[in-house]
This record gives sequence, C-alpha cells and structure tokens, in this order.
Amino acid sequence: MYGYIKGIVKKITPQHIIVDNHGIGYLVISPTPYQYRLEEEVQLSTYLHVREDIFQLYGFKDDQTLELFLKLLSVSGIGPKSALSIVAYDEPNKIILAIEESDAKYLTKFPGIGMKSAQQIILDLKGKLVSDDLDLELISDASKDVSLALEALGYNRKEIAKALKHINTDQSVDQALKEALAYMLK
Repeated sequence: MYGYIKGIVKKITPQHIIVDNHGIGYLVISPTPYQYRLEEEVQLSTYLHVREDIFQLYGFKDDQTLELFLKLLSVSGIGPKSALSIVAYDEPNKIILAIEESDAKYLTKFPGIGMKSAQQIILDLKGKLVSDDLDLELISDASKDVSLALEALGYNRKEIAKALKHINTDQSVDQALKEALAYMLK
C-alpha cells in the first residue's frame, strides 16, 4: 500500500520512530530506530501490516532489508516481530548467506528464533533469496573487487556469495581473491 515514506524524524523510541511528513506524524516501527537522529530527513522503505484490529507501518533503511523482511514473513510461524528481530541484528547479506548455506545455528542467535523456526526458515527460503543482483553496495570494497573478478571468471552469483562469506576481506584484494579461488576449487 505504501512504498516509502520521506520526512523528518521527530521522536525516537526503542521500538519505533515518528516521522513527520507534511504535518502528519507517522509511527514507523523500525528494526534499528537509534540509527536515526532527531530532525534528520529520512526516506524509509515501508511495509503496512494489516490485521483485523491494528495497522502497523514498518520502515527500513533500504529495499534489500525490506525484501528480506517480507520473505521472512512468508515463512510459516514467522510473524512481524520475529522477522523484525532477525533483520535488526545483522546485515541482510549475512542472513541470506546463512540461509543459503543451511546454517540453522547462526539463525538461532536471533531473539525468538529457536532451532525449529531456523530450520523452517531454511526450508522455505533456501534458493529464493540469492538473485543475480547480489547487492554489491552492501559489501566491502575488497569483496566488490573479488566478486567482480570471480564473475569475470565465469562464476555465478550464488557461488560468489558463498565464497565471500568464507574469506577475510580485511586483507589485500589479491589475497582475498586467492582465498576465494581456493574456496571455489574445493
């Protein structure tokens, strides 16, 4: 129903922010409300959750986080509260890689996610999250360079995403590329 909201942050609480848009204050539930500052202009990608007794507006800093949130909502037994706790505690790319690698233990570190829920997330979402549009804007410069090099060598985005999770990107691009190639050739 709403694609995004743009306005000025007027209030910040542990669960939400109030965004003033042309004199109307929208209460926007956010996974990380303290990343914003009072009187800061923001544009949030939004999702309107409608139940018979309540309308809740969820806001996210970028489209990738929103898309992950929506995919998590499609999982049986995962509601907005659980999905929000997952996207609040780590970067979308790391969560996606954990799902693609069936790392249930990683998913259980999120509040409200037990082993059964983690396994259900993997069952429902594995193979549906990594697209040909791996978001290079959300990874480090070294990872971008390694990703582009691996792509030039003919590796697909899923293979590249898995390799990026297993390399140390705090080293030189050459070393990171060697490490990624070693992983790919296993």
